[in-house]
Amino acid sequence: MITSRWGTPIEVHEAREAEQRALLDLLGSLTAAQWSAPTACTGWTVHDLVTHLLGVQLSTLSRHRDGHRPDSPAAGETLPAFIDRINAEWVGAVRRVSPRVLATLLADTSREVGDYWRSVRPHAEGEPVTWAGREPAPRWLDAAREYTEYWVHQQQIRAATGARPLDEPSLRDPVVDTFMRALPVALEGIGAPEGTMAGYRITGLDREWTVVREDAGWRFAEHGDAVGLAAVVCTDPDTFWRLATRNATVDSLRDKVDVEGDPDLCTAMLGMVSIIVSGTA
Repeated sequence: MITSRWGTPIEVHEAREAEQRALLDLLGSLTAAQWSAPTACTGWTVHDLVTHLLGVQLSTLSRHRDGHRPDSPAAGETLPAFIDRINAEWVGAVRRVSPRVLATLLADTSREVGDYWRSVRPHAEGEPVTWAGREPAPRWLDAAREYTEYWVHQQQIRAATGARPLDEPSLRDPVVDTFMRALPVALEGIGAPEGTMAGYRITGLDREWTVVREDAGWRFAEHGDAVGLAAVVCTDPDTFWRLATRNATVDSLRDKVDVEGDPDLCTAMLGMVSIIVSGTA
């Protein structure tokens, strides 16, 4: 049985609120040295990364809730380059703001963002989630995509400050599920006979995401059959999110990845990217 182009809807409201509470608790415990610590985001400190998260929340309220859209790519500027530029401009401007003020602003806007997403009709058409497809996506996918950004950046903040990872299944599993929505796009350029199926398994979640080749391209299938799959990739949740966000390379985690079947399909699945990246990333 075939589901929608986007797969089964994901609900992240409670996970997002729990993730935000964990982040604010963490920020309240950081020393000045930890706020200044470098992160996995090249050139950004913990302060810079928190500034970026505040910018994400302000953008959600301004652009989506209030319809305020003053910025757009310059002539000849790609979307990734545009995003990199406005992110850098924002982070540079807010470096003069103290950690205490920054955390307070983050807490205040977090509540408003939560209210906004709960007010949105989940199946209403929104903007494209570009790494999952070029066409307008349902709002539930946009909300889930935004949640993954919060969660991944909090992981980077925790790694930079020596805090334990935020890896509770209730918070991590929606991230894995959301990132998997890039699977049809990852296989876009792979030619295969109609009806070909491929699967991506995540150990610890006891779950497999299966896609099938149709005339119009790859699409999620509701039920997979391991016997009928032309290719299978299997790894653990931590390895998966790091690969999908380019926080690690396949070569560096090769011993944590199992592949079986068509090598082109397996390579394409391992190369799946579930974030917007610049041309130099």
